[in-house]
Amino acid sequence: MHINISKSETGNNKGSSSQLVAYLEKENREKMEQGRTPALPEYWFNPNGNKIQPYEVRQTIDNNVAKLSKDEAKFFLVNISPSSKELLFLKAKYGEEKTKEYLKDYSNKVMDAYAKNFKRNGINSNHDLVYFGKLENSRYYTYKDLEVRKGIAKRGDRKPGEQMHVQVIVSRKDASNSIKLSPLNNSKGTNAAHSQKVGQFDRVAFKQSAETLFDSMFGYDRNIKETFSYANAMKNGSYEEKAEARQQAQAMDYSNITNFKHQELGKGLLDVLLGDSNVYIAPVPEDLKRRRKKKGKDYNRGL
Repeated sequence: MHINISKSETGNNKGSSSQLVAYLEKENREKMEQGRTPALPEYWFNPNGNKIQPYEVRQTIDNNVAKLSKDEAKFFLVNISPSSKELLFLKAKYGEEKTKEYLKDYSNKVMDAYAKNFKRNGINSNHDLVYFGKLENSRYYTYKDLEVRKGIAKRGDRKPGEQMHVQVIVSRKDASNSIKLSPLNNSKGTNAAHSQKVGQFDRVAFKQSAETLFDSMFGYDRNIKETFSYANAMKNGSYEEKAEARQQAQAMDYSNITNFKHQELGKGLLDVLLGDSNVYIAPVPEDLKRRRKKKGKDYNRGL
């Protein structure tokens, strides 16, 4: 599970959200341009509804900016992207359409964790936020992608594989339009009282909680190398933390291999090891028995 928080997909979050909202409508525009019948749009959603129109998103976000200066962020973008393996797991379990609905439900719960992670008085759930989610089925190459730089793909081409994900525009201000909330603020406050006043957002804790939520909600058995803690240790950890993460992964791999071997070899090998008298012994061809008897050997006794 990949969770990323940024200013905006379009690079600017200090003005109107109209450019970002329009950008996230690209799949709906494609449907219309291709003349699909019926051209069902992918609506925006939040805890209050799942058929929200783009103009409602833009107006609500742009009007929730009380006392924000022109140089301050007005909104943020939360990218909720399951891995290909996670998506295949969901689709196998629920099917394509149900997976979409479950991902929207999951995203609302992620935003609930987002709200609680501020540890701010008055911010207790996703209902205290102003946000809108948009499910997307595809991703597209940008100039940053290696495939584009090598000439293998063109900018704007659709990426192959499982790419379903959710983009969430969340206002800088809370639902009362009075409290500033920034997930990019690293300050934890000089003391507990100050932290309660300015808020504190632990991005590591937030990403970890989103992963745990996914596993518990869908019954997903996560390999240690798929975990955020492993990826974070390998990317940002000290030498000791990286070594510990590798050791844990190796121990888990060994355990999985051992369990697999036991399952594959089954009871037959265990019976041999335990001396079970009921172990099956393959019959010996008659011609082989006769040849051995001529040499003075009792084949059955030799066994």
